[in-house]
Amino acid sequence: LCCQCGVPIPPNPANMCVGCLRAQVDITEGIPKQGTVHFCKQCERYLQPPGTWIQCALESRELLALCLKKIKASLSKVRLIDAGFIWTEPHSKRLKLKLTVQKEVINGAVLQQVFVVEYIVQSQMCEDCHRIEAKDFWKAVVQVRQKTVHKKTFYYLEQLILKHRLHQNTLRIKEIHDGLDFYYSSKQHAQKMVDFLQCTVPSRSKSSQRLISHDIHSNVYNYKSTFSVEIVPICKDNVVCLSPKLAQSLGNISQICVCIRVTSTIHLIDPRTLQIAEIDGNTYWRHPFSSLFHPKQLEEFIIMDINRVQEKKKGAGAGARSNKHTLAEAWVRKTSELDTDHQYFCCTHLGHILNPGDLVLGFDLANCNLNDEFANKMNPQHIPDVVLIKKSYDRSRRQRRRNWKLKELERDREGTDTDDERQYQDFLEDLEEDETIRKNVNIYRNADIPVESDTDDDGAPRISLAEMLEDLHISQDATGGEGAEMLT
Repeated sequence: LCCQCGVPIPPNPANMCVGCLRAQVDITEGIPKQGTVHFCKQCERYLQPPGTWIQCALESRELLALCLKKIKASLSKVRLIDAGFIWTEPHSKRLKLKLTVQKEVINGAVLQQVFVVEYIVQSQMCEDCHRIEAKDFWKAVVQVRQKTVHKKTFYYLEQLILKHRLHQNTLRIKEIHDGLDFYYSSKQHAQKMVDFLQCTVPSRSKSSQRLISHDIHSNVYNYKSTFSVEIVPICKDNVVCLSPKLAQSLGNISQICVCIRVTSTIHLIDPRTLQIAEIDGNTYWRHPFSSLFHPKQLEEFIIMDINRVQEKKKGAGAGARSNKHTLAEAWVRKTSELDTDHQYFCCTHLGHILNPGDLVLGFDLANCNLNDEFANKMNPQHIPDVVLIKKSYDRSRRQRRRNWKLKELERDREGTDTDDERQYQDFLEDLEEDETIRKNVNIYRNADIPVESDTDDDGAPRISLAEMLEDLHISQDATGGEGAEMLT
């Protein structure tokens, strides 16, 4: 019989029934039944004392561990058997934990008890979000600059940053007339960005720091760091003149070359021999050269006659040749001089896509003043009259048929120039024409523009559907809308 109430019970060391034992002893005494949890609304993270913010989903194991750590000291006197969440409304700012504990009580009897601990979720902005909201509170800035008129390299760089998600740690991105500024809350994130830029584009960098404050008692210094990254001032489709020493070191390539691509190196091609060369950032800064023309100086020519020629015999020490291009000799005439009989003869690397009657963009070297130290010292017989750059297509038709799009970085703009849209269209056309650059860029299908048939094809290069990604759109109809039936 129970020694308290006289109810018949199975024998136990305490000689009491469970009801009387719980009335005599409360094993949850000293364990708090209420607590607080701090939550940041901006980044949706919870505070794990003393200063760590962690991402936790509702009713997840991580959130359960976070809540149990707050009463860990009180649970040391009992044995925790089970813990779990009691469902609450997600917007109620309450978290309820159902705990099962055991403890040895009178004469070695083990008592098990279930109780509920309620946590109040309090809002508190974390330090990272506080810095983002302040916008001026930054520890490091990366200043990326390129001394060119065209922004092709920056558009390519923007897509690489988006693909590798390097923009996530930035507090702010500011666009100015000749580059971008990336602001960071720590020097390590800025250094990571600088390392990425040096691996992606040919560039050089230097850093400096400014002392903000100094605590003489704890010997703690507070600095603001500035990283300056200068990208080589060469873009795709530029005509360059190399120094004689550099041209000789690249396999006796011609001094007048065309830049066909800028990735981690500068890719050059000799339009007269199809010889190709790559120049990295260190080589460029030891033997610098500049572009002979701006993209605005491109002139339109019409192909009067073109003959594809066999590859010329390699000279002594000549480098590799391009397999993607075809050497050709062409007679061209300016579209602005069609009423005259003046024609130009030139060698071109575009023999695989050019036919008589095609329009092509190029630079006229015969009727221009070259202000370049290497070009002025060259033998005039070695300077071609015309350098053809790329085939010309109907731009308005290409824009209408473009059924893909790119994402952009969120950034503060000082002021958009009317020329920026034209330069962006040039970059999109380069993506269509160059498969090598396209592999490094995430291209998304634009569902608003229907796929056209190939019957009206004018030969302009296009991107296939297999190379496009499906962009994620969450619309009101996807969830059924307000008052609609649940979708299964």
